[in-house]
Amino acid sequence: MRQAGRYLPGYQAVRAKVSFLELCRRPDLSAEVSLEPVERFGVDGAIVFSDILVPLQAMGVDVHFDDGGPQIRTPVRSAADVARLELFDPHARTPWILETIATLRRTLPAETAVLGFCGAPWTLATYAVEGKMSKELVAVKTLLWREPDTMRALLGVLAESTVPYLVAQARAGASALQVFDTWASALGEDEWRAFARPALRTVFDGVRAALGKECPPLVLYSQGTGSYAEALRETGADAFSVDWRMPLGRWRERLGAPVQGNMDPTALFGTESSVRAAARRMLESARPFDGVAANLGHGVLVGTPPANVAAFVDEVKSFR
Repeated sequence: MRQAGRYLPGYQAVRAKVSFLELCRRPDLSAEVSLEPVERFGVDGAIVFSDILVPLQAMGVDVHFDDGGPQIRTPVRSAADVARLELFDPHARTPWILETIATLRRTLPAETAVLGFCGAPWTLATYAVEGKMSKELVAVKTLLWREPDTMRALLGVLAESTVPYLVAQARAGASALQVFDTWASALGEDEWRAFARPALRTVFDGVRAALGKECPPLVLYSQGTGSYAEALRETGADAFSVDWRMPLGRWRERLGAPVQGNMDPTALFGTESSVRAAARRMLESARPFDGVAANLGHGVLVGTPPANVAAFVDEVKSFR
């Protein structure tokens, strides 16, 4: 969950020389920062360094990345705006992420996973419509309530674009593919079922159909969906990455599928002993089950002490 980033000195050194977007577009540099957590902490997989909004830019959305976060100067807020969005060939418009994945696969031992990812259609839509992030998400939810057909069209084209983007990552060497729906928490269950779920189903079914027997595990991360956890299985994902608002074992029991998670990332700001204790509690909650991947419940936060990340990984690896 955001292994490489501003909390690591190696990333900071690289980022001081190039812009964020250039870092994403330079396979040599993005591979370098993707490898740092594996080399530093000994984690079992490398997450390719990129950003969930890269496909939006490839579709013609005016996305700008700076230290204040992504900005979309001309948000998508009408049926005409949706009609202007372009499907894209990832080999032509986002070749760098495929080159980075291929580099990681060549560099890492066979037993170390290479993980590709993308944003879920609903989460991409929140950025596209809002223009920048806000707590209330008024613009995107206004579009949903006032023009539901426009929202469904937007989610549909985002889902359609996501399928070849993930398929290309798998063919480049990704061992698993994770779809991040961070802003699912903005939707109630009824709205999630009506808007987010069908688009997710399109993504997972489309990727699986394109890759057939060569399809790697497809993982859904969603935040704030514990109240309707069982419904997540209807998306067609193979496994679920979950937040920290419910014990990991309870997530595993309710989903009846492999789970990944789910320690609160703010726990890494504690002491080494408290980090280890939190990791043990998380793992103890899931002890009766197999099909559990230890991780955080969201991304590593800026300012996280690297020593505490190391303590978390060590505690997981030593857990019996």
